[in-house]
Amino acid sequence: MASEKVLTPEFRASFVHVFKPKAFGTGEPKYSVMMIFDQKTDISALKTIALEAAKEKWGDKLPSNFRGPFRDGAEKAHLDGLGPGTVFSTASTTTPPGVVDRNIQAILDPSDFYSGCYARATVNAFAYDRNGNRGVSFGLQNIQKLRDGVPLSGRSRPEDDFDALGDEDMIAASAGDSADPMFA
Repeated sequence: MASEKVLTPEFRASFVHVFKPKAFGTGEPKYSVMMIFDQKTDISALKTIALEAAKEKWGDKLPSNFRGPFRDGAEKAHLDGLGPGTVFSTASTTTPPGVVDRNIQAILDPSDFYSGCYARATVNAFAYDRNGNRGVSFGLQNIQKLRDGVPLSGRSRPEDDFDALGDEDMIAASAGDSADPMFA
């Protein structure tokens, strides 16, 4: 049974798969997002529902191989956006989540919601016990983009690389220097 729905605090989105599901390993395809929180962020509401889901499944004695939903970002410091001072968790679902902007307008273009932007989501916690793996995870309900951020893909955005050019700039750029020996 899933817990009550909770609104997360702001997080940085990474490994964004909210428009098209992705299968990991031999599992079924899921819509998902990694939520990266600053270590100082109050995630107590998320911890509470995770603990409630675990207690509902196993009572007061958690399994010895229990996996909690949160991990220290220092474990994955080699990945953009993670490192010391961050905590992360993943939320997933088999059904498409609603994805909206600050004005509650649907985001339809996948390039508008990307790894590196800032968001918040509604999630619920659920316990799992499959193939020897036992723990608690978050189910993704809906997600709201709050603001842009530097993309975590390692690739820059075109609008950050270029300035808009007027007609005069285009003429000057195309003229070049024909005396250059590289173009002889």
